[in-house]
Amino acid sequence: MKIQQIHSWPTTVEEAITIQETLQNQVITKDLLQEPIKYVAGADLGFLEDGTISRAAVAVLSFPDLQVVETSLAYRPTSFPYIPGFLSFREIPALLDALEKIQTIPDIILCDGQGIAHPRRLGIACHLGVIVDIPTIGVAKSLLIGKHEELPETKGSWQPLIHKKETIGAVLRTRTGVKPLYISSGHRISLSTAIDYVLRCTPKYRLPETTRIADKLASDR
Repeated sequence: MKIQQIHSWPTTVEEAITIQETLQNQVITKDLLQEPIKYVAGADLGFLEDGTISRAAVAVLSFPDLQVVETSLAYRPTSFPYIPGFLSFREIPALLDALEKIQTIPDIILCDGQGIAHPRRLGIACHLGVIVDIPTIGVAKSLLIGKHEELPETKGSWQPLIHKKETIGAVLRTRTGVKPLYISSGHRISLSTAIDYVLRCTPKYRLPETTRIADKLASDR
């Protein structure tokens, strides 16, 4: 997969904020998908050597049967510190290396992290989506910002995630009786469509098969 770098990687928070504010204007939260969807991918990151080495994993699955078609791993020195709200600068460089190795271009990428459910509306799913120009979905295991109403225990139930009177995502129950996930548009996909594809990629476990497999690869489990 060919990737065109659209900015240099910052070394300070101030530089990172400037990039986020610039790229946020390029984020599209309406459906620009090439349907029918044939391939979905998960992207995740693990760390080695006390966090100094990033281990990025991409898993491409067929859709809708969710069979593994291709996987890739990439290792890269970690160049940006762990700062909430700026994880894309720590994780995307290695993820791009992993994406460059794959031959099967996914129609949607599900990212382990936030989309527009982010203080500056540019989580890792948005950032990656703008760079590679592929529809992306933020699938986060924890809440970064926003509030929501109580959620029923049944799979498929969801509530809007609200921040400053704006709907920035959804809290979604992907398995009955299990903690929900936080879903938000990344790039070129609407929230309702993102919820639909996350549920269709989650036949059994809490996590979508895409990110579950990528997580196992990135963590070497």
